[in-house]
Amino acid sequence: MSLPVWAQVSAARVGHIERVAGLLGAWADAMRLAAPERDRWLRAAWLHDALRDAPLKDLMAHGPAAAERAAQDGERDRGVLDAVRYHTVGYSGWDEVGRMLYLADFLEPGRDFDPDGRHALTQRVPTERDAVLREVARRRIEWVVRSGWPLLPETVAFWNALASR
Repeated sequence: MSLPVWAQVSAARVGHIERVAGLLGAWADAMRLAAPERDRWLRAAWLHDALRDAPLKDLMAHGPAAAERAAQDGERDRGVLDAVRYHTVGYSGWDEVGRMLYLADFLEPGRDFDPDGRHALTQRVPTERDAVLREVARRRIEWVVRSGWPLLPETVAFWNALASR
């Protein structure tokens, strides 16, 4: 798989996307995932930041814009589209592909913060996905709160769904 022809990404962003796809592929292999589900995870990986460097008015709009463009381009899988649309904020309606993309986007090894802690979480995903998902969501929400930004309703609903499990 590769980026769609309509992608607008820098070379550095391509590296991030490749690492996200690589991580999802490694987890799919470790979890002995069926080929069709593995393909869904990888489609979401290649689409999630496809418009990250496009000239959009709102930085957070790249996920929804990429999901819309992918749908126009023929992507019909609602789970893949929702994964791409909400990958930065979380979404309580996600199926497996959304949850896994959210994890991979945060845990990909090219990010420079807390490499040891994130590596430990990465290793746990194939056997403890739900626990790692709660931890990653907690860390992302803490960062938003420390930054002084409002929590979006989708993020709050996502956290509440995770906390009630």
